[in-house]
Amino acid sequence: MELTLLVIGCSVIIGVVAGVFVHRTVLGKRQEGAVSKAEKLLEEAANKAEQARRDLMTETKEEIFRLRQEVDRETKERRNELQRTERKLEQKEENLDRKLDNVTKREEELRQKIEDAKHKIDGISQKERELVSRLEEIAQLSRDEAKSMLLAEVEAEANHLIGLRLKELEEKARREADRKAQEIISVAIQRCSVDFTSEIAVSVVQIPSDEMKGRIIGREGRNIRTFETLTGVDLIVDDTPEAVTLSCFDPIRREVARLSLERLIQDGRIHPARIEEIIEKTQRDVDVQVMEAAEEALLETGIKHMHPELARLIGQLRFRASYGQSALHHSLEVSHISGLLAAELGLDEGLARRAGLLHDIGKAVDHQVEGPHATIGADIARRYNESPEIINAIASHHEDEEPQSIYALLVSAADAVSASRPGARRESLDAYVKRLEKLEDIAKSFDGVNKAFAIQAGREIRVALSPETTDEGSMQKLAYDIARRIESEMKYPGQIRVTLIRETRVVDYAK
Repeated sequence: MELTLLVIGCSVIIGVVAGVFVHRTVLGKRQEGAVSKAEKLLEEAANKAEQARRDLMTETKEEIFRLRQEVDRETKERRNELQRTERKLEQKEENLDRKLDNVTKREEELRQKIEDAKHKIDGISQKERELVSRLEEIAQLSRDEAKSMLLAEVEAEANHLIGLRLKELEEKARREADRKAQEIISVAIQRCSVDFTSEIAVSVVQIPSDEMKGRIIGREGRNIRTFETLTGVDLIVDDTPEAVTLSCFDPIRREVARLSLERLIQDGRIHPARIEEIIEKTQRDVDVQVMEAAEEALLETGIKHMHPELARLIGQLRFRASYGQSALHHSLEVSHISGLLAAELGLDEGLARRAGLLHDIGKAVDHQVEGPHATIGADIARRYNESPEIINAIASHHEDEEPQSIYALLVSAADAVSASRPGARRESLDAYVKRLEKLEDIAKSFDGVNKAFAIQAGREIRVALSPETTDEGSMQKLAYDIARRIESEMKYPGQIRVTLIRETRVVDYAK
């Protein structure tokens, strides 16, 4: 048994050794084959790389050769171009040299001609002076005197002809008046429109005694500070006896402040809480007054369907004034006049009244918005969808824009009539006197005027002429010149009539 096991173990060992030997033999052969195969592959790869390198070198040499040929060709072309440019420049230089020589010769010739001309001019001037001297001796007049006489005669003749021509043109225009009635009336009255800038910005409130001033100011100024803060108005307490002043450019705020202060003085209880209560109540009352004024204006003019905000602005014009004239009353008057003119001309009377009522709507907010009130009013009307005719009438009634319809001309005419009628606007005495003096000074500044008198409150200027220095032909031209001078140098409502008077009186006595 043990012998059998030993034999089996030896057999196993021998088998294992034989297997290992056989395996190593096979592996060796395979390794040798792989090595030889790898060497062949490496040799082939080296051959291919060498062939690729030779091919690349060949292509590179060909590309370099080609590029070199192109560079040589371009260089040759540029060299040829430079040679052609050099030849052109040389030719131009030669031409310029020739022209320069010609110019030099011509300058020399011109210089010689100028010198000759100067000598001739000097000779002519000398002869002219000799002739003038002989003429002065013959005429017994100097050159300046003769020139003055000639100019005076020419001017007199020209004034005479111009006056006759103006008279002829006026007669022709008068003959055509019926055919151009609408345009002449509208344009003529429109020329009377004037801008005004003086506005009321202060209100004076009477108080029972100067002791009330201290109560209005309050302890450490708390009452006056509260009043000014809530109303937005400056309350001025100065040395004026029994009066205080309210200053503000907003007419509504100034009116609220005035009514509130009067109620506080009447009530007697002046403290911050009471001030706030009175101002709130007064604000509501003023709002009611604004809407009532707007409703009355719309009812009086027969205008319907107006935007509430636009109507509110119309009501605010009640507290706006210009030269003492109420802006709302002025707008109502312009509305009525525009309607009457439209009715006479066969136009839409309602549209004309509406445009006249809204023409100064910009004055309700011109203290808050920059710009002319006509432009502001046109923007407001455009915002609330008014018609283009009304917008243009508002914008053009002070010539800020060109009128584009007959209604714009009617509103401008009605505005001028309302502003210029007697008593419509208040003017200070100093300004009135200065305006009359300037009117007379303008008339007196013309030659031939002896005296000038402003009459009819400055609406007419009477000019007395010297009969020795003027004639009937030049009077029309002189009146025209005076009128145009007044238009350009003065501002005035309405129109000013210029009347010229020239008379010759001969006196003798029978003895």
